[in-house]
Amino acid sequence: MAFGERWLTSLWPFVSAQLPAAPARVLELGCGPIGGFVPALLANGYDAVGIDSQAPAGERYRQVDFEQYAPPEPAAAIVASRSLHHVGDVALVLDRAVAALRPGGVIVVAEWAWEQFDEETAHWCFAHMREAADGDAGWLQRRREGWRASGATWDAYFGAWTSGHGLKPADLVVAELDRRFERVACVREPYFFADLAGISEQDERAAIGAGEIRATGIRYAGVLRA
Repeated sequence: MAFGERWLTSLWPFVSAQLPAAPARVLELGCGPIGGFVPALLANGYDAVGIDSQAPAGERYRQVDFEQYAPPEPAAAIVASRSLHHVGDVALVLDRAVAALRPGGVIVVAEWAWEQFDEETAHWCFAHMREAADGDAGWLQRRREGWRASGATWDAYFGAWTSGHGLKPADLVVAELDRRFERVACVREPYFFADLAGISEQDERAAIGAGEIRATGIRYAGVLRA
């Protein structure tokens, strides 16, 4: 099972547990090129639409950034998986999310606390990652090779990489969510397992519990403030 499929399958129980009953309208902010949760939402009776400039073609997708999307009607829920740390302006995107929701609407977010990705966690991930052929390296393999080539400490290398990509820290994302939504859940969870060889979500959770690595996944749910 590919990285994206493993991730979506693992996250689906959390996402589905937070949503209102079908056939509620659900928007996915940043569904990505494989369509995110939209197929699962549709299969479970939801009126789902995925919004992403790299979304697949099809009537259930809109190939546009969420900031430029004008929903034809309010949605009951918004899902955002591994997308908010990439946006240029978190506050702007969440303001747009608020405007797209009906009163009492729900947001469900899966995020990456990249600022917790320390050297010990990196070594653990590199020891378990999937090795790919040249030209087909995954992002973890690219980070390992980039670090080796840099000759810098992990903190210096990774800090420069995240700064160069404009990644937003998880604390900022959660703070902006809390400004607009009444928090229902916010838990630290495994994140890397889907891109590792022979490592399940439970294996990563055990390593976190043993203090070997940090928990860098965040799963958040909230209800729109009145």
